[in-house]
Amino acid sequence: MDNMGIVVASLDDAIAFFTELGLNLEGRATIEGEWAGRITGLKDQQVEIAMMVTPDGYSRLEIARFITPTVIADHRNAPVNALGYLRAMFAVSNLDDTLERLYKLGAQLVGEVIQYESSYKLCYIRDPEGILIGLAEPLG
Repeated sequence: MDNMGIVVASLDDAIAFFTELGLNLEGRATIEGEWAGRITGLKDQQVEIAMMVTPDGYSRLEIARFITPTVIADHRNAPVNALGYLRAMFAVSNLDDTLERLYKLGAQLVGEVIQYESSYKLCYIRDPEGILIGLAEPLG
């Protein structure tokens, strides 16, 4: 997989959130014009993107803020059993510390933090824009 993409209302807030989660900003650009719309099917579009990369350098998250055309649907409040995209899961070294840092940026716990056998501590959160994120701390 090359990357996963999400659409946000505030690119700056999303960059700050995912930086706190441990990703690094690889680049930022505005993509516009008829050629880009031929890929997405949106015709003439203008979108500001930021590419975030995981610390190991193997995975990327493309964050996009559409300028034109305007966003026409909002799936952020879909429950975890909705069809389609569910969430991205990130491995963290200390789940409790990560949660404390992300709460300060507006993250909210969806259910509760659980321990799955002796393998993981797990939880779902919603970022400040309501996007569902999974966090997993390997335990051994």
